[in-house]
Order: sequence, then C-alpha cells, then structure tokens
Amino acid sequence: MSHTTLQKKKLVARVSRLKGQMEAVERALEAERPCGEILQLLASVRGALTGLTGEVLDDHLREHVLNAVDDAARAEAVEEISEVLRTYIR
Repeated sequence: MSHTTLQKKKLVARVSRLKGQMEAVERALEAERPCGEILQLLASVRGALTGLTGEVLDDHLREHVLNAVDDAARAEAVEEISEVLRTYIR
C-alpha cells in the first residue's frame, strides 16, 4: 500500500476544504465583493494549497528518500522530486 494511500482520508479532506474555499472566491466574485475581501480569500486558498503540497512533499521525502530501499532508489526519488520542484517554482 502506498504511503499516499495511507494518508488518503486526510489528503482528501484537505482537498475538500480547498474546494470550499474556491467556491467562496467564486461567490465573492459573483457578488462583486471588495477586492480586499477577494484577495484575503485567495490568500487563504494559497495557504491551504501550500499546506497540502508540503504534506505530500514531506510524505514523499520520508518514504522515498529517507526510507529508500537502496541508494539507487534514493537517487531516483531525489531526481523525481527535483523535477517536480523545478516545475513548482516556475
């Protein structure tokens, strides 16, 4: 069983909260709420997404780098996460 599968319930709950936050942004835009209010909602979404990303990243590093079965698996995991991070920071 994958480590992500073990965390599935917690990760899915975070995604559900993100959906709710995005729906709040949509409602605020449709209601023509003030820009400051919309920016605050967007900051909340960004924080929640960053938290989710950090949790998945932490799990990945612990499972595939720290607890790698051998050096080859560790090197592969490091390369994989390096590619993802390069995409993420663009």
